[in-house]
Amino acid sequence: MPRISAATVADHRANQHAALLEAAREILAAEGVHALTPAAVGARIGLARSSVYRYFASTADILAQLVEDAFPRWSARLRAAIAPAGPDGSLPARIRVYGKAALDFVGSPDYALIPALQAVGLPGECRVRVDELHGALIAPLADALRETGTDHPELRAELGWGVLRAGARRLMPPDAPPDVPSDGAAHDREPADADPEEIIEITLDVLTRALR
Repeated sequence: MPRISAATVADHRANQHAALLEAAREILAAEGVHALTPAAVGARIGLARSSVYRYFASTADILAQLVEDAFPRWSARLRAAIAPAGPDGSLPARIRVYGKAALDFVGSPDYALIPALQAVGLPGECRVRVDELHGALIAPLADALRETGTDHPELRAELGWGVLRAGARRLMPPDAPPDVPSDGAAHDREPADADPEEIIEITLDVLTRALR
């Protein structure tokens, strides 16, 4: 029997689950979705494959659980970023801080979920849930546009997310796992023609101009 390393069995299982999710994030970010298996995740933290299956049924299940863990966290960060605050609570200023927070997503291991979800077929109910969670990332921008009387806020927010996605693609490191580009397009990732700070500034400028 595995050694219990927490006050209760429930706490032990929660700690194991968190460690497995972190291991899965690391594998996904470093090696890509095709290296992500229950056995590989367990091996990273020294847990037998049979024990891993108590937490994950498959690679698709690992991805679904990573989404449930990551997307609400990022949705909260995006909502906090775009909330009106400070001396400049104008819509352009709020759009910029939202955009910067969204681009920060690229620098996190969670970002590898985006191409991975397109590379692995998820069950229908999981796909619906992923779509709901993805929508929650865009909702804060749509809400801010609606608050200021902008017409068609949902459509404009979706289009604005497309600008951020294009900027994010340019920020991806050249040695990132080449599973699927973030927009699902079947082309090789092109090298960035500007430094990261310049890419971020251009992306935020285009986003702000597009949504004014």
